[in-house]
Amino acid sequence: MQNNKEDNPRIMIAGPTASGKSSLAVSLAQQIDGEIISVDSRQCFKRIDIGTAKPSQADLKEIPHYNISVLDLTEEDSVADFKKRSDQYSAEIESKGKTVIYCGGSTLHLKSLIQPLDDIPKADPENIKMLSQEAGEKGLEYLYQKLEEVDPEYAEKMDGLNRQRIIRALDVWHQTGKPFSSFHSDDPVTLPERFHFFALHRPRKILHERISKRADQMFEAGLINETKQLLEEGYSRNLQAFNTVGYKQVIQFLDGEITKEQMIKDVKTATRRYAKRQITWLRRWPFVEWINMHEKTNEEAVSQIRDALKID
Repeated sequence: MQNNKEDNPRIMIAGPTASGKSSLAVSLAQQIDGEIISVDSRQCFKRIDIGTAKPSQADLKEIPHYNISVLDLTEEDSVADFKKRSDQYSAEIESKGKTVIYCGGSTLHLKSLIQPLDDIPKADPENIKMLSQEAGEKGLEYLYQKLEEVDPEYAEKMDGLNRQRIIRALDVWHQTGKPFSSFHSDDPVTLPERFHFFALHRPRKILHERISKRADQMFEAGLINETKQLLEEGYSRNLQAFNTVGYKQVIQFLDGEITKEQMIKDVKTATRRYAKRQITWLRRWPFVEWINMHEKTNEEAVSQIRDALKID
């Protein structure tokens, strides 16, 4: 690899959850002297380790990773905050003459790396506080119905009742009188120079089996106890960090709303739906080079990437 940071490629390893991104990124980093930036909206939070499938301690020791456990549970995070951190991490990695490898499946975060963010007003703390209180008193469904009235386009795109996104969209509407969706650019996404975007593919049945197996492993590793301990320490159930597949269902179980069997089933179902949304999003981008992980080993996938980048 060349040491001139302006010449070094920036490599993106994306794909649906449980497709094997983290393992491939480590293998690639070992071969091309790279370091990894996590493109995940939840791995950045401390103490939620099992349910976010953070890299193992062995992988973290083997290859430097960034954006892992950098925020306290009580902190709020946004795509803009991630982009700012990512720019700093990328500069640090390239200042050492190493190659930046972005790895993750959070689609809006991936998009922020290759397309300028829309000029959306910053959150208004008073609005957020008011809307949060309203959600607590009248229920999230009430706020969602209000969003349907003022911004039906954004409400229709939303999969389920996402508290953070509903409140943020209504916050923007309160500030500007304009729907949140009107701030979202429809410009086609293009890949900047130096960027190379790869996504992992596995047949649907195989991916679903991997999702099911990983969910079972998370519960075996102590996901319920991890969540229970944090709640017993006084952390709010409404934290952004807990608005995550896995933790949401465990909290429902701990609150007696669902059985253990239903909790496990719900986690797997929600994860499959999330994977489907990730795949749909990535297929919109014509510049993505897909790697069929059903037919390739990690070593062969690394070779495909090196060939594409013309790395000997």
